[in-house]
Amino acid sequence: MTLTFDGTVVVPAADPDDGEQTAAALAPHLTSSSAVIAVNVIEKSGGGIDKAPMEQREEYADEIFERIRRTLETTDATVETDVLYGTDVVERIFAEAEDRDADAVVFTAREGNRLAELLTGDVARRMVKEASVPVVALPQTDA
Repeated sequence: MTLTFDGTVVVPAADPDDGEQTAAALAPHLTSSSAVIAVNVIEKSGGGIDKAPMEQREEYADEIFERIRRTLETTDATVETDVLYGTDVVERIFAEAEDRDADAVVFTAREGNRLAELLTGDVARRMVKEASVPVVALPQTDA
């Protein structure tokens, strides 16, 4: 069976390497009718002190998006990018997917150890458990 995404997919990326790896894994599954919405969620502290200056975080998102665009430029898919803001990364990703009437949220699980997963709340696991639209976890490819 060949998996293709003929509609809209939301692709969250946490950092430039993550974005590039996900785009590389996604590229073979795209068609001319595919629409990729690459997103980076800037987590707000909800009243506390943010982790880094907003401008610095937005520049980082631009770097993520550039790597995704470069990786997907050989496909016929349309690619949009959007910086999202929220206090809960997973909730914000699914809210965007619903707002964009996406067919799926697509990502590659990042490698990490169990301790890191426990400390970060394991976003990948939450994305699968709390899904409000279909979620596809692609295997990593060599980017």
